[in-house]
Amino acid sequence: MSIEAVNPATGETVRTYDEMTPQQTAAAVAESHEAWTAWRKTSFAERAKPMKKAAAILRERKTEFAKLMAIEMGKPLKQGIAEVEKCAWACEYYADNAESYLSPEMTKTDASKSYIAFDPLGVVLAVMPWNFPFWQVFRFAAPALMAGNAGVLKHASNVPGCALAIEDIFAHAGLPKNVFRTLLIGSKQVKAVIEHPLVRAVTLTGSTPAGKAVAAQAGAVIKKTVLELGGSDPYIVLEDADLDHAVNTCVTSRLINSGQSCVNAKRFIILEPLLARFTDRLVAAMRTKKMGDPLAEGTEIGPQARTDLRDDLHKQVVESVVKGAKLLLGGEVPPGNGSYYPPTVLTDVRKGMPAYDEELFGPVASIIKARDEADAVRIANDSIFGLGAAVFTADIARGERIAREIEAGCTFINTLVASDPRLPFGGIKEAGYGRELGSYGIKEFVNIKTVYIK
Repeated sequence: MSIEAVNPATGETVRTYDEMTPQQTAAAVAESHEAWTAWRKTSFAERAKPMKKAAAILRERKTEFAKLMAIEMGKPLKQGIAEVEKCAWACEYYADNAESYLSPEMTKTDASKSYIAFDPLGVVLAVMPWNFPFWQVFRFAAPALMAGNAGVLKHASNVPGCALAIEDIFAHAGLPKNVFRTLLIGSKQVKAVIEHPLVRAVTLTGSTPAGKAVAAQAGAVIKKTVLELGGSDPYIVLEDADLDHAVNTCVTSRLINSGQSCVNAKRFIILEPLLARFTDRLVAAMRTKKMGDPLAEGTEIGPQARTDLRDDLHKQVVESVVKGAKLLLGGEVPPGNGSYYPPTVLTDVRKGMPAYDEELFGPVASIIKARDEADAVRIANDSIFGLGAAVFTADIARGERIAREIEAGCTFINTLVASDPRLPFGGIKEAGYGRELGSYGIKEFVNIKTVYIK
């Protein structure tokens, strides 16, 4: 079997890799476990050295890595550079803060001494997606490795070069051999890795169906999971919002990574008095965005990562229009090579349409009318997902109150939703469970151990 990297801008095969055999995969897991038995005993200061070196390598080679992302999954070059820089930030953040997050917590009880310790679990399997091929991995790896765990990575099959590059970064940073491994395997081998007796936990970022499958497989062998899955983030724009700021932020969020992010703005819930003005300005702003070669300067929207994903997105748009949505911009597959899809705007979006009910993973904005604030909150919560959300209003107290009413893992006021190493990130409902990042993220893959001395 082979794993093939295909340039989505041209449709050409970049490189073909041999898939690891099941025997090679099992051996790699065992080698990571063996490396972990020594790594777990290292001090936080010792762990921080390769983590900070990894940050330096990322910054030194950021353009190289951004080009690799552009070639394998179509990310515009400028966005790829920003992604690599964010990975360096995460490495440094956990190098600096892991010890304070995981220091024993002294607790007064009837004992002469009692405390809570945070011990590493062992080998953690990371099943990661293609859309942020560096950031998704580093936001798992930086806290997990600093906590004293080992990591094995099953990356998306269309970004094998990125997966191997990340392994190489850690190796050159001085991380002990096999503490972090890339497994060049397809999805059919994931179940066996989850079931491997030396794998202690699993983290997955990806689609909701993939999350359900991994959760079921891990649950069958009693292994903890953290899942960051799909999202259909609502952006509520209230009647007192700064309209220009709201529109610009909504467009920026919707088009990040060519629309391929779990926390892109996807459903624009607009109060009726603002609807016409918001719609006109959103369409005008979306129309100006430049789609093209992700390696070219000035490109804001690259191709979709794969042609099948582009075609699925188009089917969702077409079905929504058939069911009554109004197409204001885009909505047509462009001719020529590459998996491109233009900025698209749908209005008159209602329940029962894919643009309302499903996640549209591409540069498509769905505009939904709300009668009033209460109706806007109702619509925001009328989703199987609950990852991110945003509220735009001049009244901050009002925005905070609404933020607490929205069913989501995070709600941002007057700005776009984004992950930050300092804050926990994750969702509820079918957007997943558990948290990455912040102090909560590093504690997901540790044994929270009570120590009691009489």
